[in-house]
Amino acid sequence: MDEEQTKMLKRAFSMFDSGKKGSIEKEKVKTILNTLGHTFDDQELESLLQKEDEEGSGVVSFDAFCRVACHFQEEDDEALQKELKEAFRLYDKEGNGYIPTSSLREILAALDDQITPDQMDGMIAEIDTDGSGTVDFDEFMEMMTGD
Repeated sequence: MDEEQTKMLKRAFSMFDSGKKGSIEKEKVKTILNTLGHTFDDQELESLLQKEDEEGSGVVSFDAFCRVACHFQEEDDEALQKELKEAFRLYDKEGNGYIPTSSLREILAALDDQITPDQMDGMIAEIDTDGSGTVDFDEFMEMMTGD
């Protein structure tokens, strides 16, 4: 796995590790994989997570998450970009090429119900670098993939 992919996984992991404990609930792995456009078999995912969580704690570390995600890593960047374009298009109803940061808040809140308004403000400030109150597709891609 290259540095970019690691960064992308770290960013996704951090979004769900709202308590900054260094671990996330196993159920959230499925959500992250879906968000990143990975295709996977539920039973295969469950057995991988089972192996990573030998103590039965219900949580996985970042390293364990990486091992599981790498197993399903989609080599096809074009497919990932297409998935993200589709997700973006759902929120860019008028086809303006950007979404308001309020829509981004909805996306982030849907991804992680533990996220605080302060954490969200920080993430949005990081993404909306020009302070326009909107996020264009490039900014959205950067947030989701680290490219």
